[in-house]
Formats: sequence, structure tokens, C-alpha cells
Amino acid sequence: MRYLHTMVRVTDLDASLDFYCNKLGLREVRRADNPGGRFTLVFLCAPGDEGAAMDNNAPTVELTYNWDPEDYGGGRNFGHLAYAVDDIYAVCQRLKDAGVVINRPPRDGHMAFVRSPDNVSIELLQAGERLPPAEPWASMPNVGVW
Repeated sequence: MRYLHTMVRVTDLDASLDFYCNKLGLREVRRADNPGGRFTLVFLCAPGDEGAAMDNNAPTVELTYNWDPEDYGGGRNFGHLAYAVDDIYAVCQRLKDAGVVINRPPRDGHMAFVRSPDNVSIELLQAGERLPPAEPWASMPNVGVW
């Protein structure tokens, strides 16, 4: 398992970039606009980690800017912790066998979500190429929220 990023939702992308980059000193390494989902993702890393972060080999902060206004009360501005795993199906099975609820099963062989006992969302991402869809995951429904 390898730590990937922490996601934080922001209400003003320009003000957030000013804070994180111009004031705090982080560097922007990737940006993705998603018109269909109406959001922008901006990944930031510590100075000196730019090359590694471009290859997803250094931890980053993921700023998520939803284009439509949203109230982030109750801690909703903090999104999740993300980890790359070698075999997402094996990790999810181990967690499930240990009594952890798989909130968003890895139906696509690429991504799953679970929650900590304190309801912190944990995103699990298949390292490298996604795995072929497999049961029981492919037909397993989402449970709760993540």
C-alpha cells in the first residue's frame, strides 16, 4: 500500500491556489476539468516533489472545486485519504473478512471506498492497470456514503 493524496473541497479555487501555492509554497502538478461532473481537480505537492508527483509517486493535496455552490458544513470540505494497492480485490476481501463495510465496491477493478471507525473515507485505487471486473464485486451495490 502507498499513500497517494488527501482531497479537500474548496469554494474559491483562485483564493485556494493563492493560499496553497503563493503563500504556503506548494506547487501545482496536475489539473483536470470535468465538465460532465462540473468540477475541477488540482493536485499540489511540496517543492522538490514535482517530478515524482507527476508520476503519482509523491503524496499530493487534491483540491476539488465543484462549479456549483455547495455548503460544506459538517466537515464535508474534507474528502478522503487515498492509497494505491497491488490487488484491490484481495485488499477489499481482507477488509470485508475483518468486518469492514465496503461502501463503494471495486466494481470497475480500479476504485473502492471504505470508512474508518471515525467515518473518514478511504479511497483504494488499483496500482497500474485496472483489474477485469470480477464477482462478487461487479454486482455488489454501494452501501451508505463515502
